[in-house]
Amino acid sequence: MNTMKPSKPVILTGVRANNNIHIGNYFGAILPIINMAKRRSDEYDINLFIPDLHSFTTPIDHSKLYGSILNNARVYTAAGLPLDNPSIHLYRQSRISAHSELAWILDCFTGFGEMSRMTQFKDKSKKLHDDQISFARRSSNASIHLLRALGIIGGDIISVGLFNYPVLMAADILLYGATYVPVGDDQTQHLEFTRDIAERMNRKFGDLFIVPKPVIQQHQFFGKDQGLRIKDLVNPAKKMSKSDESGKGIIFLSDDPKSAHKKIMSATTDSIGKVQYDKENQPGISNLLEILTLVRQDAGREVTLEQTANEYFGMDRYGDFKRIVADEVAEFLENFQNRLAAVDEQAIEEKLASSEKDMNVVANETLYRVQKAVGLRK
Repeated sequence: MNTMKPSKPVILTGVRANNNIHIGNYFGAILPIINMAKRRSDEYDINLFIPDLHSFTTPIDHSKLYGSILNNARVYTAAGLPLDNPSIHLYRQSRISAHSELAWILDCFTGFGEMSRMTQFKDKSKKLHDDQISFARRSSNASIHLLRALGIIGGDIISVGLFNYPVLMAADILLYGATYVPVGDDQTQHLEFTRDIAERMNRKFGDLFIVPKPVIQQHQFFGKDQGLRIKDLVNPAKKMSKSDESGKGIIFLSDDPKSAHKKIMSATTDSIGKVQYDKENQPGISNLLEILTLVRQDAGREVTLEQTANEYFGMDRYGDFKRIVADEVAEFLENFQNRLAAVDEQAIEEKLASSEKDMNVVANETLYRVQKAVGLRK
């Protein structure tokens, strides 16, 4: 049995549906994905999918999910995604039912112990538990009873979906014969599992799947495409995250530019008193230098982090430096929000429909091959 190979090698990537996208998401993941897609689409098919089924693995407001899915597509477009490029495929995971069926088949060839060793499951489970405790400590009894009745807190919030998430991720990748999959450090274990389950199925049933490249080759391939990791403005020792309860350390793409300006002006710095790029001893200043570089690049300026750091090296008035960063961040937000407002919604809908039609064909061919191999079809 021969594995069907795509006409061009496939790069597959995606960002979970999210209404509250912050500049850490944008500069660390979304913009690098868009730039990579534009740069590599001559040689590769780019599968840019919205993993909406992944959203169910942790508690969400389901009434906002559909809007979040479309928001991802709108943000991609505002970030410069060329909707008219036939080598770039934008699609919703849930619109290709083969994802779910292949995930179930792979589930049945995956060991319980194998999933139990996944560190991201352990980390997310602990965070969900800790978040519940934190919420309970600062909430009234009435609020807790209401949320418990709605199923938002209490009970068994650690879902089987979260436990089995790596299997669905494997299906996402293997359906399209993806060779390269840019993943963060927290998902390298999942990519290795994808390789393991693909090789296991290939040994048992023949050449069913194209096996993605090993993690080390992935990092080598995507090295120059990786974005900077923006840190929290209040605690620059940790990454910017929407779980920040105060909201002071995070800048959302939807923030009022004046509000973002104030957050930058209040950002944590240090007592050294001179601007220099030193992530170990001056993480706050280093974070602001990275943010300044990124918003300038987004504005079309050809500037490197090293050039920005050299430009402000030794500046001894942190307030003046912060104001420069704050002004340019506010300008970035205003420009981005204008681009987002100008997005052609109809063009997005047409791109989604076209890509989903094409991806259903590819995914169903893979699924049919697997169904025959496991005895579901003749």
